[in-house]
Amino acid sequence: MSNRVYDILKWVAQVFLPAAGTLYFALAATWGLPWAEQVVGTITAADTFLGVVLGISTAQYNKSQAGIPAGKE
Repeated sequence: MSNRVYDILKWVAQVFLPAAGTLYFALAATWGLPWAEQVVGTITAADTFLGVVLGISTAQYNKSQAGIPAGKE
C-alpha cells in the first residue's frame, strides 16, 4: 500500500467515518430519518474494520523497517 493510499484511508477512518456516523445519527433524530441505529452501526463496523486493517499494515511496515539502519529507509 502506498503512503498516499495509507494516508487517505487513515483520514477516512479517523475523521470522515466517525463524523458521517455522528451526522447521520443527529439528523435522523432531528428529521426522523430511517434506520439510524442500522446506518450508524454499519458505519462503525466499517470504521473498526478499516482501523484494524490499517493497524496491521502499520505493524507490518514497522516490522519490515526494524532491520534497516537509521537514515537508510
